[in-house]
Amino acid sequence: MCGITGIAGPGTAVDRRRRATVVKMTRLLAHRGPDAEGIFESEKVALGHRRLSIIDLSEQANQPMSDAGGRYTIVFNGEVYNFREVRKRLGNYPFRTNCDTEVVLAAFKAWGPGCLAHFNGMFAFAIWDDEEEALFLVRDRLGIKPLYFSLQGGQLFFASEIRSLIHGAGLKKVLNRQSLSRYLAFQAVHPPETLVEGIQQLQPGEWAVFRNGKIEKKKYWEPQARSPIIGDCATAKEQVKFLLGKAVERRLVSDVPLGAFLSGGIDSSAIVALMAQASERAVETFSVVFDEQKFDESEFSGLVAKRFKTRHHPILLRPADFLESLPDALAAMDTPSGDAINTYVVSKVTKAAGITVALSGLGGDELFMGYGPYFKSLRLGRMPLFWHLPASLRKMAMKLAGAFMPGHQREKLQEIAASGSSADQLLPAFRKVLTEASLRKMGLQPPLLNGRFRPDERLPVYSRLTVADLALYTQDVLLKDTDQMSMAHALEVRVPFFDHELVEYVLRISDGCKHPGYPKQLLVEALGGLLPKEVVFRKKQGFDLPWKVWMKGALKPFCEARLDRLSQRNLFDFAHVQQLWATFLSGKNDTLWSRIWVLVVLEDWLERNLD
Repeated sequence: MCGITGIAGPGTAVDRRRRATVVKMTRLLAHRGPDAEGIFESEKVALGHRRLSIIDLSEQANQPMSDAGGRYTIVFNGEVYNFREVRKRLGNYPFRTNCDTEVVLAAFKAWGPGCLAHFNGMFAFAIWDDEEEALFLVRDRLGIKPLYFSLQGGQLFFASEIRSLIHGAGLKKVLNRQSLSRYLAFQAVHPPETLVEGIQQLQPGEWAVFRNGKIEKKKYWEPQARSPIIGDCATAKEQVKFLLGKAVERRLVSDVPLGAFLSGGIDSSAIVALMAQASERAVETFSVVFDEQKFDESEFSGLVAKRFKTRHHPILLRPADFLESLPDALAAMDTPSGDAINTYVVSKVTKAAGITVALSGLGGDELFMGYGPYFKSLRLGRMPLFWHLPASLRKMAMKLAGAFMPGHQREKLQEIAASGSSADQLLPAFRKVLTEASLRKMGLQPPLLNGRFRPDERLPVYSRLTVADLALYTQDVLLKDTDQMSMAHALEVRVPFFDHELVEYVLRISDGCKHPGYPKQLLVEALGGLLPKEVVFRKKQGFDLPWKVWMKGALKPFCEARLDRLSQRNLFDFAHVQQLWATFLSGKNDTLWSRIWVLVVLEDWLERNLD
């Protein structure tokens, strides 16, 4: 895992200013790659790289890396897990290293953009073609690794983080007001836009070529219907176990210490179980444990660790430890998020224990129907009489249903009544932080959902929910948070559930096979009794930190100061925000904390990055 930067376009071989800019951009990514720094420059390009050494720790594997003839030069972030298999198909290439980066370079030289079809991994990289004077940029299929770029005066600037572009390249620090309502609604700005004017991000599964001052983009992968739909549940379970096992096995390739996050839930336990089967050594597992019974999951993580004979590391944290880490966690945010502090703290303690690579159970909920909003959407979508009513009557019915609910919940019901009737069309209302009604009261136009959020209608209903949530929430909140907060500590996190071969297969499985009689039944039965029953049938639990208590107590001055400064920016009508804050402080509606917190985080990020 690394950080990459670059500038391509008109220049000269002695353009010292451009080199100095790339050096500055690259050093701003030192946290992503503390092991080595490299700069490459020619007449029309300068590339920068910060390395976190994972595979082939030798200096020969440092980047930027050029092919033997000097035509192609690469800067690479991520991992291609099947690089040894791909290397065998490139037998005539004069390899000098044992790393995946050189395999990517050789594959591009042999197959051009077609090389992407051969890769299984998470990655973002750039390759300069000196003969064509063109820069090739790419982002992995599921969007696990980020890549940002900006066109300025005929030049293209790119980097792994927005901060590298605005603080290193000196690009304009102007808030993209068109994206503001999207952030407030979904706590994320979906690609290709960002919160900064003039800076874009590549979409998951997209590549681009910059040539002669222009950029052309092309999608090379999308989560779409692939036939035939699988209705044989026994076959589906057998193949899920095989593909997930293969995904885990691939992600064990490492020349540095490797471990796993183990919460004691179904997803992380499944990953640890399969790691134990595939590894000759005892798996190093890391669990956060608490003194407080309300937060503690040590009973279940300890049970899994004992069953699979892992070297278990329970790490005692108190809720106050999260509070103390808050300033550093906010400073680590490349993009604002209301849902990232947990990942920051867990990554910090895992890295401190000597681990450089950790496997995570992220993705199990999306693939195997583990989220509550999925079932709420499904239940509402299966009310044909309701959806045949005129919109005005639907809204009236929801108004009556919400008569005794808090205001924001009534607003959500009204928004649901105006949605489409299918489950994937209803899901956005459940994923929103600030409702459309709240945004309008703030004088903001609610964000429109473009085609990226409309799953292929040929997919089974459950699969359409998976695809919709990937685009709405998972890629731009969970995966982005995981990347920015783990890489703040130079920790690489690998996510086997987001192996694209597994994802493609699970999307083909019929709803009848996926419908759970108990949590994630398809996954559990695919593993054939591998997991303890105590873990399978436990009550679902996650990090339930006492934000509502902190924001009325220790964090109250912090929140009020940032809300006050945000009100002075004149970005929107602040009267509604003040009303939400007053209602929250009064104790009438504690669930409002998340709606206020996204505003607090926004102001903190603006002060650090755009002021």
